[in-house]
Amino acid sequence: MVVRIPESLPARMFLLAYDLRKKKMTKRGRHLGYLLRAAALTELFLDGRLGDDEKARPRPGTPGADPYGLVAQIAGASRPRSWQHWVRKDGKEIIAAVRDELVADGMIRVRERRVLGLFTVENVTVKDPRVVKTLWGGASSALRGRPVAHVNSYDAAAIALAAACELKSVLPGADRRRHKRRIEALTARSGPVPRAVRKVLQAEHAASSG
Repeated sequence: MVVRIPESLPARMFLLAYDLRKKKMTKRGRHLGYLLRAAALTELFLDGRLGDDEKARPRPGTPGADPYGLVAQIAGASRPRSWQHWVRKDGKEIIAAVRDELVADGMIRVRERRVLGLFTVENVTVKDPRVVKTLWGGASSALRGRPVAHVNSYDAAAIALAAACELKSVLPGADRRRHKRRIEALTARSGPVPRAVRKVLQAEHAASSG
């Protein structure tokens, strides 16, 4: 039986953030939002919808879908803004959009539970673990397999984003250190966004440490 995997990079990264052994998400809240926004921006960059410089800019006349509304959002801004700005923005909205997309596709189940009677927590279950294993296999082959120039662009981006966001379900710390040069090459192939999300997380860490 052929395993069906999501077409969009944000949906793929959502599933890659799921730990099959612990049966739970490894990223939640704003950090999951950063990961999914970065994935959506990277997808648009790879598709030629967004340009490559220090500021995120739509490329006029480039056709294509805008499933999460990011091209329209960037085009409608009062002035060009950094990739970091767009990584940080509207995390809750993209989490909800990607989650609902995966629920509608029958790939995950979401149940809510009350904690201490005070707040609601969502429990995510991946219905077919083979989907995550297939995605992990693609990312793993990007890390260890063929020459970087021949790696599938979404598999390369998955590694770049997993490294930037310290997604241990894909890249444990030992693998990040062992394959540092390969990760750098895959990151260079994936455009400016993985580095931008890394800067966002580094700035957040520095602020909390200070």
